[in-house]
Amino acid sequence: MRKKIVAGNWKMNKTFNEAEDLLFDIADLLKNNRPADVEILVCPPAIYLELSADIAHENGFSCGAQNLSQHEAGAFTGEISAAMIASTGAKYVIVGHSERRTYFGEDDVLLAAKVSQALKHELVPVYCCGEVLAEREAEKHFTVVGEQIQKALFHLTAEEFSRVVIAYEPVWAIGTGRTASPAQAQEMHAFIRKVLADKFGQAAAEETTILYGGSCNAANAAELFANPDVDGGLIGGASLKAEDFVKIASSF
Repeated sequence: MRKKIVAGNWKMNKTFNEAEDLLFDIADLLKNNRPADVEILVCPPAIYLELSADIAHENGFSCGAQNLSQHEAGAFTGEISAAMIASTGAKYVIVGHSERRTYFGEDDVLLAAKVSQALKHELVPVYCCGEVLAEREAEKHFTVVGEQIQKALFHLTAEEFSRVVIAYEPVWAIGTGRTASPAQAQEMHAFIRKVLADKFGQAAAEETTILYGGSCNAANAAELFANPDVDGGLIGGASLKAEDFVKIASSF
């Protein structure tokens, strides 16, 4: 049975003290309301990774980074390597978020290298894929998402791929208040699973966790998560409020 995950992407938010408070608020809420069979993951800004990993470990949830370098080490000022992330106790890393693609020009060739770096250092990459509004309206969304997966993940061996989580982001629904309908989410998740089955086999595809990441919140999570191919969410703004985040995690 594939893993269910609810991951909070804090993006560039929270001071140190605010981050610490949020982590302890999440921990406190989970003491009395821990969802069964759901892995809860927080992805704070990188400078809070050690703090977050320590608190997460002590309270039964997980920690991940929002980005990593494609390089092993060296003269790359400002970059953070997979080895550095792993050394903090973090277990996951988001790769290819739509904001990294849009604002920092990351393409699928670069992201393939980042995925490999994450796996080399035993981090679980949460690989993001998804279409922008123009691509959806032109009915190119399946082609776009299929190519993103092929270019960034098809170089992996079956064993390597078995450690990857995928997050589908309809980019037109991120931070806009718009949300893909449950039917649209299920349609794309099922398509992604078919793409994976064609490459890695049906059994591997069935074991792959695929998250939905487009304006998922406490009000709509249950309806989205009820879909058979939606295994959780990559949560943005709603993950900055402990009560909302834990409620989302309890929505299965």
